[in-house]
Amino acid sequence: MTAQTDPTGKKLGMWLFLYTEIVLFGGLFVLYAVYFAGYTEDFIAGAKELDLFFGVVNTIILLISSFCVAAGVTAVQKAHNRIALAGLWGALACGAIFLVNKYIEWGHKFAYGIYPGSDRLVDGPAGQNLFFGLYFVVTGLHGLHIIIGMTLLAVSLVLVTRQKITAQSNAMLENSGLYWHLVDLIWIFIFPLFYLVV
Repeated sequence: MTAQTDPTGKKLGMWLFLYTEIVLFGGLFVLYAVYFAGYTEDFIAGAKELDLFFGVVNTIILLISSFCVAAGVTAVQKAHNRIALAGLWGALACGAIFLVNKYIEWGHKFAYGIYPGSDRLVDGPAGQNLFFGLYFVVTGLHGLHIIIGMTLLAVSLVLVTRQKITAQSNAMLENSGLYWHLVDLIWIFIFPLFYLVV
């Protein structure tokens, strides 16, 4: 007796899960908008403390990673496993570089006394305290999603290597790709909200 698979059900389940992720980050973006309306000048001053270079580089890195994942999924569907593996390795490398950049960026903020509960933020303008509180929560949560996405892609890479994911059976890889694209899409909203406030 062979195990029955339901690719359509797996995709539907993943889309429902992604919907909950959209609701989660959407709620945080609405919260940002509410506080931005009340503390506009403080939010602009807070954004000037962020390093635009890191934001731009990480945006480019995630766009490249999305291309790598899309190429990997397409390659598996066409039974080009070597190209698929190259795409997945590329996406994992991009994810790792993104996290290193974020670590360095957060390190700089901590070095300047900008972190949740720091004297500089607690004793400073209330709006800047809120801005950086949201910054650390949203980018930290996004970083956690990057780690989860990398884990899914790594599992997919192993399964492609072992030929458990094939042109005929690739729901795991497609769902991992969908998750990764959502994480990238969320960053496309985070970047202008925190780094391009004027």
